[in-house]
Amino acid sequence: MKKILFVCVHNAGRSQMAEAFFNQMAKGKAKGFSAGTQPTDKVNPVVVAAMREVGIDIRRRKPKLLTLEMLEGVERVITMGCGVEGVCPASFVPTEDWQLEDPGGKPLERVRQIRDEVKNRVEELVKELVG
Repeated sequence: MKKILFVCVHNAGRSQMAEAFFNQMAKGKAKGFSAGTQPTDKVNPVVVAAMREVGIDIRRRKPKLLTLEMLEGVERVITMGCGVEGVCPASFVPTEDWQLEDPGGKPLERVRQIRDEVKNRVEELVKELVG
């Protein structure tokens, strides 16, 4: 099974949204994970609210620290546009950056726009990987 790792600094917003959308859309044909280089203690509550609006509940998710072990067997690493390029070791998996705005401190209206951008990019990724 193909594995994708979504990475951002706090693992509290963009990468959590990407992981949730990916796993919903891939329908078990691939698996998404997320982590952060400096994870916070909880997922951003505004991000939780924005995701609940589209029927995805991520309120019980916990931000996780990015580790080298997480890269094992990963098909691709996707960073979220938050300056983490230097923390993902030059591995044998393709890495790309989506240059997404950080939802931290943003109002729900802006978080919705970021959420929708994440969703669109994940849809394209799922089409590419699992058809």
